[in-house]
Amino acid sequence: MTPFDQARADKSPSSHERWPHLRFHLPYNHVTSTFGDSWFALKAEAFARFFGTPTFLVAQTLVVAIWIIVNVAGLTKFDVYPFILLNLAFSLQAAYAAPLILLAQTRQADRDKALADADARHREEIAKSAEERQLHMAEHTAQMAALLQQNTELTEITRQLSERIEALTVEMHTKVLSAK
Repeated sequence: MTPFDQARADKSPSSHERWPHLRFHLPYNHVTSTFGDSWFALKAEAFARFFGTPTFLVAQTLVVAIWIIVNVAGLTKFDVYPFILLNLAFSLQAAYAAPLILLAQTRQADRDKALADADARHREEIAKSAEERQLHMAEHTAQMAALLQQNTELTEITRQLSERIEALTVEMHTKVLSAK
């Protein structure tokens, strides 16, 4: 079970807290499964997905080739040329496959749209938080500059006081020595 499926199954009020990385996707739970969540729905979706695989195409080609070879070679006579039964089988397959494939494509488009919307919301929140961080950094930089300016001023005052103390010390030293 994927984390997204676990988050979908989690009905507790704190599910958004437990799955914060899925907070933008959870509102779109209803479009995650193409045919629903029942056993039939899962099998129907798997069947529709199987129609587009190379395995299906190769298997169907082998079945058709064997069907034609068996009937043309005369090993059996259940569907002689022009292969009407084979044509009927293809028509039946197309009649069931087309709606399943179209439904799967439509629902996949809905899922893609919902996930794109969730991703857009996520990007917007990231941009907003980045902008907020940038503003905080600008404020901190301004505070640091003000503190640095104050420190420079205090250092200058300390230097001036030290010079004044030194001058007074020299003056007192001179007065003490002259008084002796």
